[in-house]
Amino acid sequence: MSSRATQATTAPTLRTPVGIGWRHPHYAELLETLPELDFLEVHSENFFAPGGAALAVLREARAHYPVSLHGVGLSLGSASGIDPWHLERLAELVQTIEPVRVSDHASFARGFLAAGSAIHAADLLPIPFTQDALHVLCANVERVQDRLKRSMAVENLSAYIDWAGADMSEPEFLSTLASRTGCGLLVDVNNLYVNARNAQLRDPAVDPMATCCDWLDAMRPAQVAELHLAGHVQVDGIVIDDHGSRTCEAVWSLYQHALQRLGAVPTLIEWDTDVPALSVLLEEGQRARSVARAALDTATDTTDNTPHAAREATA
Repeated sequence: MSSRATQATTAPTLRTPVGIGWRHPHYAELLETLPELDFLEVHSENFFAPGGAALAVLREARAHYPVSLHGVGLSLGSASGIDPWHLERLAELVQTIEPVRVSDHASFARGFLAAGSAIHAADLLPIPFTQDALHVLCANVERVQDRLKRSMAVENLSAYIDWAGADMSEPEFLSTLASRTGCGLLVDVNNLYVNARNAQLRDPAVDPMATCCDWLDAMRPAQVAELHLAGHVQVDGIVIDDHGSRTCEAVWSLYQHALQRLGAVPTLIEWDTDVPALSVLLEEGQRARSVARAALDTATDTTDNTPHAAREATA
């Protein structure tokens, strides 16, 4: 494969694969310049149409880089189940692209009105951390994995409301999901910090950094398949996960802590609003590599650096 992608087979044992979210403004430039990246990540739903220019561009990128498919529409936490049309389009895309990873969110958006017509919230809505919600999530994840014939990864959410009556913490909820279904976990470090900052705005006694470190320390390294880094913004007393700026210093610190805890996990730079020049994304990716090298150099000997098979990573 003619490629500028860095090759995992020749990399040091603890090298952290780093990729960027590949968005439309950078399609042409990236294919012309082929910067050194370990993988690209795209939103699955943007490539569901059969044939056409979008899929042709993705095929061209796949000739040079491993591709990770990150979805926003499966509604894995929906009690109404998985939309068959959506799952079939995803399965066809997976077969075509042969992605290195497939992921979506621990959220819901899909339901039915009393008359029986389906509705979709067009948003990632949080699910309660209860046994009933876990049962639904597990069943939906298993259905997706059975259809795709592969493991997927499920991402923690930035949530702006809390459900009452939780049976367990979020790390316990997600870890149990992974144990029961064999899925991996996609840990969005920025989402953790956004949630902790909003908790602090409600209760000044909350320490966001300590809260996030405790969350990360509760994860099982072998279950974590990918990490996400992104920017956020505070507006009118709420912190919003808008993916519209550089990763802040606090999240970089948490990323270092995550790698020391979890090992050399593939890492993505996300940027979805106010998309900057490609060079800015590449700078963020380079910083991720630098932070990862420093983190893994200082990691203790007890760190599990042979994580989930979904990290198979970048070939």
